[in-house]
Amino acid sequence: MAHLLPSYSFVSTNPWKRNTSNNPTSNCRRSLNRASRTSFPTSSPPVRCCSTSSPAATSSPEAVKLIGDIDQEEIGRTTEDRAEADQLVYLLSEYGWNVRRLLEDEVEMRKVAQIQAEAFHQPAAIFDDLFFEFFQVEVLSGLIYKLRNSPPSRYACLVAESPTDASDSRRKLVGVVDVTALRDEVVLRHLQGAEEYLYVSGLAVSKSYRRRKIASSLLKACDVLAFLWGFQCLALRVYEDDLGARRLYTNAGYQAVSGDPPWMTSWIGRKRRLLMIKRCNFL
Repeated sequence: MAHLLPSYSFVSTNPWKRNTSNNPTSNCRRSLNRASRTSFPTSSPPVRCCSTSSPAATSSPEAVKLIGDIDQEEIGRTTEDRAEADQLVYLLSEYGWNVRRLLEDEVEMRKVAQIQAEAFHQPAAIFDDLFFEFFQVEVLSGLIYKLRNSPPSRYACLVAESPTDASDSRRKLVGVVDVTALRDEVVLRHLQGAEEYLYVSGLAVSKSYRRRKIASSLLKACDVLAFLWGFQCLALRVYEDDLGARRLYTNAGYQAVSGDPPWMTSWIGRKRRLLMIKRCNFL
């Protein structure tokens, strides 16, 4: 799976308390709401996801409700109701899964940290449970930092949720992916003409929901977000020996262009990673 970006060394004594006095981006809910109301360029063509070699999608462009779509039913709602509705507008509805931006909600954020920790934790010979708890706290603190300190059009945590029914109105998070605007020269040398790109990382799916097209839906939502933010290129890294993940990304339109240099694998002893890139085609 796509690797987690390095965790930030950010630990708050009370991670759920906002500091609004000196941090203009600390109110993440307000930032997410602003992003949810992003308007489309007037000259933009109809939205279509990036072309991929994946199997035919079960949803048509008309079935994909994008951020920025506001219908007449929202008129007359209170400001708070509209803010909540904006955050729950879906980037994509694919294969029966709905994908949207993460809410700044303690329960959701802890669930995301749990999903990513379960996917990326390396089991230890002893005290594995303890090390897992530490790792999960590190993932959670990094998530909080990025949400509260990143501009809403430079970083997004996307989550996939299962559809609700009449018997259960709760939204169950089943997958997650991070998308960050970067300008690393090592990557840009493979993206001729691009000044920036979207880096996909932290792609993870709950154990009991794997192999059900959730990862494919999250990757396609990254394509939609790239369109909304005006990016033409996406990039990610994957372990060379992870054939399943490589096949997933290849089917989503990514191509391997380079790998870690030999000194990183032979001297440091780290598993070799491949850089995979994708150019979007919104025709």
